[in-house]
Amino acid sequence: MEINWNNKDPIYLQLRDRLVELIMDGELQEGDALPSVRQISSEHRINPITVSKAFQILVDEQLVEKKRGLGMYVVTGAKDKLSKQERAKFLHEEWPQITERIERLGLEIDELLGSIKNGSR
Repeated sequence: MEINWNNKDPIYLQLRDRLVELIMDGELQEGDALPSVRQISSEHRINPITVSKAFQILVDEQLVEKKRGLGMYVVTGAKDKLSKQERAKFLHEEWPQITERIERLGLEIDELLGSIKNGSR
């Protein structure tokens, strides 16, 4: 699992977000075990408490469940739940900023759609 760390957000939130991406992309599917706290902390050289904190957020969000003695597992319906949450977040938080920038730059819908069709994303 590769993570590109930034200095802006706490590490446990960045780890949580990366695990969410893996679930949404289907790399971690319903019923799959998450890598262990020990494995992640060793692989990325971060404190095990930090990893546990990220896992706890996922448990609190009911995206993963802890199976005593076995580890953490992606719950049934996690991908659908995340998809709904991420769509709502995009539409209510990110899209207004994007549309504001589009307007500020004076871009037209045809120009935007043309850039997608031409592959210049």
